[in-house]
Amino acid sequence: MRIYEMTATFGKLEHETLKLQPGMNIIHAPNEWGKSTWCAFLVAMLYGMDTRAKTTKTALADKERYAPWSGSPMSGRIDLNWNGRDITIERKTKRRVPLGEFRAYETETGLEIPELTATNCGQMLLGVEQSVFRRAGFIRLSDLPVTQDDALRSRLNALVTTGDESGDAERLARDLKDLRNKCRYNKSGLLPQAEAQREELENKLSELEALESQSLRLKQRLGEVKSWLRQLENHRDALAFAAAEADAGRVAEARDAHDRAVRHLETLETTGAALPAREEAEKKVYQLREFQENWDSVQMEQRMLPPQPEAPAVPELFRGMTTEQAETMVGQDVQRYELLQRTKPHLALMLLGGAFALLGAVLLVMQEFLIGGVGLAAGLVLLLLGMAKGKAWRREAAALAEKYGSADADAWTESLRAYVDALKAYEQAQDAHRKQTGDLDVRLALLDKQRAALCGQQSPEKVLALWQDVLRQWEARENAHREVRRTESYLRAMESMAKTAKAPAMPDDLTYTEAETARLLSDALQEQQRLQNRLGQYQGRMEVLGNPAALQQQLAQVNGRIEKLENTYSALTIALDTLAQAKMELQRRFAPRIANRAQELLGAMTGGRYDRLTLAEDLSLHAGAAQEDTLHEALWRSDGTVDQLYLALRLAVAEELTPEAPLILDDALVRFDEERMKAALEILKKESDTKQVILFSCQKREQEAM
Repeated sequence: MRIYEMTATFGKLEHETLKLQPGMNIIHAPNEWGKSTWCAFLVAMLYGMDTRAKTTKTALADKERYAPWSGSPMSGRIDLNWNGRDITIERKTKRRVPLGEFRAYETETGLEIPELTATNCGQMLLGVEQSVFRRAGFIRLSDLPVTQDDALRSRLNALVTTGDESGDAERLARDLKDLRNKCRYNKSGLLPQAEAQREELENKLSELEALESQSLRLKQRLGEVKSWLRQLENHRDALAFAAAEADAGRVAEARDAHDRAVRHLETLETTGAALPAREEAEKKVYQLREFQENWDSVQMEQRMLPPQPEAPAVPELFRGMTTEQAETMVGQDVQRYELLQRTKPHLALMLLGGAFALLGAVLLVMQEFLIGGVGLAAGLVLLLLGMAKGKAWRREAAALAEKYGSADADAWTESLRAYVDALKAYEQAQDAHRKQTGDLDVRLALLDKQRAALCGQQSPEKVLALWQDVLRQWEARENAHREVRRTESYLRAMESMAKTAKAPAMPDDLTYTEAETARLLSDALQEQQRLQNRLGQYQGRMEVLGNPAALQQQLAQVNGRIEKLENTYSALTIALDTLAQAKMELQRRFAPRIANRAQELLGAMTGGRYDRLTLAEDLSLHAGAAQEDTLHEALWRSDGTVDQLYLALRLAVAEELTPEAPLILDDALVRFDEERMKAALEILKKESDTKQVILFSCQKREQEAM
């Protein structure tokens, strides 16, 4: 296949066209020009876009990563030559599905190419699945290492083991495995089905045997229960016959009791014909009881009355006086006593007399005999007069203190106030006592009138006893009436409940009560029903399970089928094991074949430095230089050498799997030094003799080297 040109509205590309030449194409462009976008566009046009992929935290889904920056619908076109025919493939957005609409047609005539569809386009044009093309003919710096892939491994295995890509060996293995799975796969398949059928038949036969044994035991037990039921029913008849006889005795007793009640009522009605009316007796009893309660209440209140208050003691000082007179006397005495205490006139006279006597004595000394004698005489007179006045004052004050027993006038007033307060309290107590006794006297007078009206000259207790006796006679008559009605009702009930029963059919030796017999009968009937139901269930289940002889015949047939299936399963297992061993033997040729070609290419790129290379089944590489004793993994090599190792492997794989498909390289030689880059270009130039090679690079040295 050879590509003429590509036109894309894809990512940053907006209706841009890239034209390609046959053979070697080196396209130099700076970073962010769109080289990787063209590579992704080519893969999307050939194989379509996975619209189910979702964006994650570490990677964008292609449908979002390459959505046109302009907002236009994603679309593209590729003109190419395939098997000598110039064809065009187009994809464009359908509704919201990027590149969801596909068309393939001949470029000149426009005739549709029906064998190319949106699903198989890439595999038809390139001959391999998308994952194989990405690991063989589509080489990017970011994913130079060749990782394991089921499709890639299947292609390589088929190519090496059969010499072509028909996949007959794989299909044979799948067919054998499918056949074996039909025999047995986990719990499904013909063998598990037959084994389940055998188990079911064996279970049925075992169940039939168990059911037969259990049915026999049930029949024996059912016979025992039926015999026990007959004994219990006979005992029940015997109890019913005895109960009927007891009922007849109870009817006779009830009739006698009713007759006695009737005779007792007649006697009471005869003796109590002159009784006062019941309503009158009840009224009298009520009135007498109410009178007695009131009388008892008044008597209680009389007993609970406080005693007659006592008059306070009258002080001797106030005896024969009213409170007003006592207050007047005390007031006058207090005023007089306070005046005496306040004035004391004898002191003034004695001072004045002393002064005159002293002056007269001084004048006599001065020989003023006349004036001095007069002054001295006057002073002596005044002193005598003051002494007399003082004696009278002390006598009056002492008389007042003696009168009240204290020289404190405030105490006189306090004793008067205490006496007045005691008199007032006494008068109030007297008023309250007179009021209480007056109310009780009125109530006692009313009760005396009521007693006279109710009892006359008799005591209330005797009259109450008479009327209570009248009530007792009325109650006796009413009780007699009730007893007559009760015994009559009981007699009718006994007559209606009395049953007749025939004697039991056979002797009865059981001693159970009627309740115990009923319980035992119920239990026996329930057990009989359970036994019959279970026996019916067993018999129905046995009918469902089928005839034992027919089941034995089916079991023999199933055992024969299982034996054949087990033989077939063993044969298929042996065949698969043999095929797997043969495949493993043939796969041992796979690694050397690819490794030898990769070693040739690696030696050419490195100037013969690396002359040994091995390839494991998981496509991991081990290489050794000429001077090295052992092989080392790619991790031991420099970044540039690792790129060269994996480029050699990819080219070898591409030669095997995509011999006619274009070889796409995106910055695959960036980390090559000048010499190895030129050697790699020589290899690619040779490749371009048989296929189209498209090399994208952000450096000019590839073009300059060419």
